[in-house]
Amino acid sequence: MPEVVTVGAAWAVPAALLLGLVAVVAASADAVMVARRDGVDVRTGAIAPLAETARLLRQPRRVTPAADAPLWRVGRGGLLVAALLMVAVVPWGSWVPADLPVGVVWFNAVDVTVWAFVWLAGWGPNAAFSLVGAYRFLAQALAYELPLMFALTAPALAAGSLRVADVAAAQQGLWFAVWMPVAFAVYCLGVLGFAVWGPLAPPTGGDIAGGVLAEVSGPDRLLLLAGRYALLAAGAVFAVPLFLGGGAGPLLPGWLWVLVKALVLVVALVAVGRRLPALRPDRFLELGWMVLLPAVLLQVLVVALVVVL
Repeated sequence: MPEVVTVGAAWAVPAALLLGLVAVVAASADAVMVARRDGVDVRTGAIAPLAETARLLRQPRRVTPAADAPLWRVGRGGLLVAALLMVAVVPWGSWVPADLPVGVVWFNAVDVTVWAFVWLAGWGPNAAFSLVGAYRFLAQALAYELPLMFALTAPALAAGSLRVADVAAAQQGLWFAVWMPVAFAVYCLGVLGFAVWGPLAPPTGGDIAGGVLAEVSGPDRLLLLAGRYALLAAGAVFAVPLFLGGGAGPLLPGWLWVLVKALVLVVALVAVGRRLPALRPDRFLELGWMVLLPAVLLQVLVVALVVVL
């Protein structure tokens, strides 16, 4: 087993800061791409997240009649918590916040809690559009979650372990993303799904006035938007030990290689998400069950044959 130092509760500050850095880069890259699309100065786009943050912090909170305030608060804040918990099992080079023997399962379990948080964010306001957005997310989640689960299974099967550090160490000769391209692609699509991003953003669609974002304003809206970027960043960070060789690389320390790879992947996810058209939940359900699931099952079968032979 590879030697990593479990730092326990001390993970909160460094891991949260690194995750925050990846999320900020994702937000900035997204703003720059939007600026280019709209013909705005790129420099203006680069500082757009800061300007939007300042604006939302000054904006008053919206209150809806008969809202379920406690559940609404849980939904709004839960996305950030889920993102932090996802990266708790990621080895940053030679140190890891929580070196769980079932780290891959942990990630999948936390991912499922996102279902509840997005649902509560849509249910809590007691408003039609936000509730429609919540139902849309559940429909999408039914389509991406099972393929995502098998995409997580493939690298764990190849490494013979559910421990994330073992999965990273098993890629000494070749990254899993190279010989498991289907699993890697399905995983990335799953990240877009639980981050409610790109082609899987209809739960926040303009046709339903923003869906789960329709009734939030001010700091509450900032919290939800930050949670989406944090989940996108957490998915990119977790992909590094799972598919991209972990902290292995020349010259730089391991934790810095994890950061560099995560930054490259999160920018790629933002770029792809901005270029792909939105998928209707019913169409994505068909795609998920008829195409993605058989394809990733075939990928797992190939991995199993390689391991056995």
